[in-house]
Parts: sequence; structure tokens; C-alpha cells
Amino acid sequence: MTDANRTLVEAVNDGLHTAMAADERVIVYGEDVGDNGGVFRATDGLIEAFGDERVVDTPIAEISIVGSAVGLSMAGFRPVAEIQFSGFIPPVFNQLVSMASRIRWRTRGEHNAPMVVRAPYGGGVRALEHHSESLESAYAHVPGLQVVIPGTPYDTKGLLQSAIDDPDPVLFLEPKLHYRAGRQEVPDGQYSVPLGDAAVRRKGTDVTVISWGSMMPPTMEAVDSLEDRRDVDVEVIDVRTLSPLDRETIVESIKKTGKATVVHEGPKSGGFAAELVATLNERALMYLEAPIHRVTGFDVPIPMLGMEDYYLPNPPRIAAGIERTLAGEGGV
Repeated sequence: MTDANRTLVEAVNDGLHTAMAADERVIVYGEDVGDNGGVFRATDGLIEAFGDERVVDTPIAEISIVGSAVGLSMAGFRPVAEIQFSGFIPPVFNQLVSMASRIRWRTRGEHNAPMVVRAPYGGGVRALEHHSESLESAYAHVPGLQVVIPGTPYDTKGLLQSAIDDPDPVLFLEPKLHYRAGRQEVPDGQYSVPLGDAAVRRKGTDVTVISWGSMMPPTMEAVDSLEDRRDVDVEVIDVRTLSPLDRETIVESIKKTGKATVVHEGPKSGGFAAELVATLNERALMYLEAPIHRVTGFDVPIPMLGMEDYYLPNPPRIAAGIERTLAGEGGV
């Protein structure tokens, strides 16, 4: 197995190509995924490689895209359905919540839905608000639906393979702001990154910073700047999968550092940071030496264009949140 320098979106493309070459049950479909190669070119070249019966352009009809994935998966296929932007997932909430996530439960294990719904998510690319949302916490609340958000090219391909192989439905959200922001060595051929395993991106002893997806690059930049300015040792955890959640890695980190800051792009109220805070209160309360601080988006729809940079957590705001945690201050 060799490696290649790939961007995150190239890792998506390579992951789909590899999975389709290995398993004829894998089919890819969605709006403009075929001849156009996808709005971000994530599916570029697939139709030439596998034909228009396995790479299918669909009408602009999200309900039918995901609804048909449920039927296809129950019929023995491994569908990978693309929703062009994550802001258009709400129309298919019924298919994900009432159908895909409940098939195993409803049929007492007789049937399951091995399907993947891919979508680019998050802001920062100067798109409209329905093209820039970060609503992962809403989907992580659904039993039976797995929510995966990679933050690096290597993880993207490996997690996508695990999602396709999994016997149950997976919502696979890709941080489009970082589709082409950097490159990483990504192995050719098949490999997998397990669902439900967080990654410790940096080891430290003074404070734990927890994030995922689109917020990983600004979080790492914030930690670098903070460690350059003061004598502090920061541990960074990339959650990678919100459901299933690797609580053990997070709890063990807090037992070591005693302090935590959580960073996510979505609105603060009801955001996934609240679930992490609750987990730490339940499992590691006696180890906490300071209130847990959250650095998040605001409780408003993501603003248009010129105001977008004020909404998204940036390295200075993240670093300030970590410093408040280190100082023992409460959240704001």
C-alpha cells in the first residue's frame, strides 16, 4: 500500500472509488454527482469508472434521494447518497428518523439499513445560510443513526470506508471549508478508521480541548499560538464521531488535566458541547478543577456573507476560551 498527498475532498473521492471497486453493491447517487462530478467535485470521475447504473444523477428531490436509500439498503445494496449541502437534510429528517434509524429495531433485527448519507456542512465559504449550517447535534440525538464528521484527509477516507461497511445508517458530514485547505498522506487502497474512536491530536497535561470537523484547524492554530505565548501544555481531542461517542477517551483526558474547553461551530444552546459537558459532570466531576468553557457559534441563523466571520469561532476566540478555562472562570 502506497501513500499519496491528498486534500480532504480528494480523500472523499478516493474513498468512494476504492469502495466501489471493491464491492459492486456500493452505488453513489445524488444531485449532479454523475456527469458534473458533484458541486465540489467529490464524485469526479466516478461515472466514467463505474457507469451510470452505479453513479446516478437524481432530480432535486432530497426526500426521494434518502427514501430510496432506505429501500436500496434493505434490498442488499450499499447506497451512498449525497445531499448537496447539509442545510437540505431537514426535509429528509422523516426518512432518517422514522425509517432508516428504526429499521433494525422495528423488525427485531430481521432487517437493517446499511446506507450512508454524505453532505458538506458548515460555513466560511460565503454561501447562503441553508448552505452553511452546522446542525449535527440534532442528528446525534437520534438513536440508531450514526453521525460521523472527519477533520483530516486520512480520517475522511478511513471513516468513509467504515461508514459504508457498517450495517446501520450513517450521516457523514464533510467540512467543506477545509475541502482543499491542506494535504495529508492518505494510503491508496482500502483501510478503515473505526467509528466510535476519538483521536488524541496532541497530548498535554494542563487542559483538554475537544472539537471536531471544521473546527479542528482553527482549534489547532489557537493551541499553537497559546503555547507559544505562555507555559501551558494543551491536550487536543478530535471527537470524529458524535454517535457513537467515545466517552472513555474524553473522560480519561479530563482525569489527567482537570480542565476542559469544547469548541464547535453550531449554535451554543442545545449544541453537542452540552452533551460533552454533561458526560464529564457525570463521569469525571471529582476531577474537574474549573468550569468547562464552550466556544461556539451564536444562537442565530448563520449570517450572510460579510458577517460570517463574526459568527464562526476563530483562533483568537478559541484561545481566549481556553485561557478562561485555565483561569478557572465560568463560561459566557
